[in-house]
Amino acid sequence: MRKLFLLFTLSCSLHVNALTFEMPPPGEDIVGELMTVRVADYKDTINTYAEAYGLGFRQILAANPGVNPWVPGEGRELVLPLQFILPPGERTGIVINLAEFRLYHFQPDGRTVDTYPIGIGREGWETPLVSAKVTGVIKDPTWVPTASIRADWAANGRRLPAVVPPGPDNPMGKWAVQLSARSYYIHGTNKELGIGMRVSAGCIRMYNPDVEQFAKRVGKGTPIRIINTPVKVGWKGGQMYVEVHEALEEQRTHHVPEAAVADAIHLANRLARAPVEVDWIDAKAAAVDQSGIPLRVSASGAGSIARSD
Repeated sequence: MRKLFLLFTLSCSLHVNALTFEMPPPGEDIVGELMTVRVADYKDTINTYAEAYGLGFRQILAANPGVNPWVPGEGRELVLPLQFILPPGERTGIVINLAEFRLYHFQPDGRTVDTYPIGIGREGWETPLVSAKVTGVIKDPTWVPTASIRADWAANGRRLPAVVPPGPDNPMGKWAVQLSARSYYIHGTNKELGIGMRVSAGCIRMYNPDVEQFAKRVGKGTPIRIINTPVKVGWKGGQMYVEVHEALEEQRTHHVPEAAVADAIHLANRLARAPVEVDWIDAKAAAVDQSGIPLRVSASGAGSIARSD
């Protein structure tokens, strides 16, 4: 796996921290490669492999349609979607794509990017689309839930104290990165099953080993953009690729994947120095599948999955 700095093992007991990739050359947008792995034990779940390889629950499930997430089956081959079109916009600081359940941390030297799976705000407690900055890093944070969060717990028959000290019952975990957006953090968790899902009251959750590494690498003042982009378009070797994710629940009544993919492709071609002919059959297939895997839609190589040469 060229351009991937991590050495994977066959043992899923290993937790991979950041996926760290070399930045692609100018004019290109894709990092990483797909992998496959066979389920090693009948007791393994999708989350076993999601956590081990730096993926989230929804992400690995979308790449493996039809697989039972709780009993995938010993010997079953799983696709690990470890290939990404970088999010749109400036490649600096931190970019969080809610639709992708993923955080990208572009390193200050411009040479590499770290990327991590995340959990986000549930319906009614959506993570806001904001531009912010890192204001600090806290080890062993104390959680002071807002009045609205305490009321929500009470409505569900659960008592939540006004202050939750550090420890195993603290949902912030052992590390928290504070944002300039009021009351929002990127933090660890005491329930790692929720990574790659909508589980929080608006904050960003990470696997505990991930957030420790992230907290030690991020600097005060680092800019953050939170976006919600289900469709990404990128280039590799002069060919166009699309990466399609299922829209968040509250958007599904008005989000039309085929239209969103067509609009994104037309825009990319308008901005391109060398527009390409598009195979619209493959483009529609990508929109319908919503696998989260970059798929080539250029007519000269329609249907192929992006791979390093």
